[in-house]
Amino acid sequence: MVTITSNSAADTARVGECWGQSATAGWLIGFSGDLGAGKTQLVKGFARGLGVTTTVSSPTFVLIHEHEGGRLPLWHIDLYRLRDRDEIIDAGIGDYFEEQGGVVVVEWIDRWFGEMDRLSFSRKVAGKLRLVRIGVIAENERRISYEDIGDW
Repeated sequence: MVTITSNSAADTARVGECWGQSATAGWLIGFSGDLGAGKTQLVKGFARGLGVTTTVSSPTFVLIHEHEGGRLPLWHIDLYRLRDRDEIIDAGIGDYFEEQGGVVVVEWIDRWFGEMDRLSFSRKVAGKLRLVRIGVIAENERRISYEDIGDW
C-alpha cells in the first residue's frame, strides 16, 4: 500500500494527473472515502492527465459521465445513490466494470465490491485495479492510500 499526503485540492488533482499520464486501456480505479474527501478532485486531475478537455464533475445524479477526446476514453461512475451490487446491475452499470477500451473510475467502489479483502477483489476483476482510499486529516489535508491489484 502506498500513502501520499495532499495539502490542497491542487495537490490532490496533481496526484490524479500523474496517474492519468501513465494510464493504459483496461484500468479500473475505485475510490472510497467520505463525502468531500476529494474523490472527484482526483478524477479531475486524472482526466487532465489523459488529455480530456471536457468539464469533469461528479456524476452523482446521472451515475455516469463519459469523456472522450483524451488519449483514452474515460468513464466516470459515481455509485453514491445506489445501495449495493444488485442496484448497480439493475441500473445497467455492471458492464462498465468489464470495459477494456478505456479507463473506468468509480467513486464509492465499495457499493460494487462490498466489504471484501484484497484476494476477493483480485478474483472479481480481470486486468488492472487500483483501490484508492481518501481520508480527511484536516481541512486542506488528505491521506491518499492506494493499492494496485492485478497484472501491473
